[in-house]
Amino acid sequence: MVPDPEDTRLASLVSTTPDPEVHQPTLRRKLVFLSGSDAGRSVSLQLQSYRLGTDPACDIVLKDRKVSRQHLSLEVREDRVLARDLGSRNGSFCERMRFTELEVRLGAILRLGDTELKIVPEDSREIVIPLSSDTRFGGLVGGSRRMREVFTLLQRLAAGDADVLIQGETGTGKELCAEGIHTASPRNKGPFSIVDLAGIAPSLVESELFGHVKGAFTGAQADRAGAFERADGGTVFLDEVGDLPLELQPRLLRVLERRQVKRVGANDYRTVNVRVVAATHRDLEAAVKEGRFREDLFHRLAVLHVTLPPLRERPEDIPLLVDTMLERMSKPPSALSEQTRALLTQYPWPGNVRELRNVVQRVVNLGEQALPEMSPTGTPVPLPPGPELDLPFKEAKERLIEGFERDYLKNLLERCEGNISRAARESGIARIYVRKLLKKHGLHGHEKPE
Repeated sequence: MVPDPEDTRLASLVSTTPDPEVHQPTLRRKLVFLSGSDAGRSVSLQLQSYRLGTDPACDIVLKDRKVSRQHLSLEVREDRVLARDLGSRNGSFCERMRFTELEVRLGAILRLGDTELKIVPEDSREIVIPLSSDTRFGGLVGGSRRMREVFTLLQRLAAGDADVLIQGETGTGKELCAEGIHTASPRNKGPFSIVDLAGIAPSLVESELFGHVKGAFTGAQADRAGAFERADGGTVFLDEVGDLPLELQPRLLRVLERRQVKRVGANDYRTVNVRVVAATHRDLEAAVKEGRFREDLFHRLAVLHVTLPPLRERPEDIPLLVDTMLERMSKPPSALSEQTRALLTQYPWPGNVRELRNVVQRVVNLGEQALPEMSPTGTPVPLPPGPELDLPFKEAKERLIEGFERDYLKNLLERCEGNISRAARESGIARIYVRKLLKKHGLHGHEKPE
């Protein structure tokens, strides 16, 4: 299935595209170098095409040795800037996503080798990013700027039919995001088929995705349609696609490119009419570099992509999230005291919205004495005894959280034999955040392969 040109254009946005009324066609722009050998440099851009690279013949010559001689072209038009990789050896990236061609929104960060650069207005005024007027998209909730930017993107890409990759830490709401895309799409009357690739035994993944015929393997007592066939006319959601076994990735690539599936044990391909929405908490670019994920599959999945921000980066959304959770539980806002709400707002939430929901449910059902239990794995943490409760609220809260973090990390490291990657995976916390917490509490782990 060939993606709609408008959908392909949106793949470059990462967060949003300015509305035509906001993106002034006569706006003068400049290229600003943020890092690398040319950091601090800026170049005014005229309405023409530019070649960037280390070749002295390039229009914009870079000193970075990791940049190819002819690395990137920029076509500056009145209403947009188009970027195209010129077959560079190290690739061109827009906000951490590798690309071949894309439309660059103002403010988006490009990376060539060790050089980061972005296109900004010539007069240095920031372009106003259009924000959705909604505070909800499907089951996702948020009134912060970050989430309203995400909602703008989701509302636009949902209307198309191109495949979508959702990235985000565990607990940020990737399944709700996928379901929201389906509900807001023209396919909303069709089926929404979910495949949790992390929860299926590797030997059964192929059958679950593509189906099987009777007798294809031991236990195959009848023909069975796979997730793609079951989603015909609708959307198939591949949760934790980063866990897909390497040997099955070529088969998924064929489905994405040709919309054809072959059941295990069958001889013929069947055509399916589906939209694919995939999600992962893993760093797929790192997996590609390590040979654990096919590069062509990664780029095919990410025709359009959206990243859900972690809750700790949008704490202003916590009051709205809490009220929404209470409403869904048929509880009044008064079910939680102002003191409890203050604590919920200040906690860093390594388990994101899912952890917040679990804590709110526990406090509502068991009372506010259950508030300190904030572990993403449900490990109980007792309230501080004796005089600790007589401390000022802020100091008591900080001691409580620090004690919880230290005890939780010690238990986590012991369970994971000190392996930081495994600890991040089991706790649902980003690896970089695990390292920060370990450093904060003077604990040590290792990055050795498991």
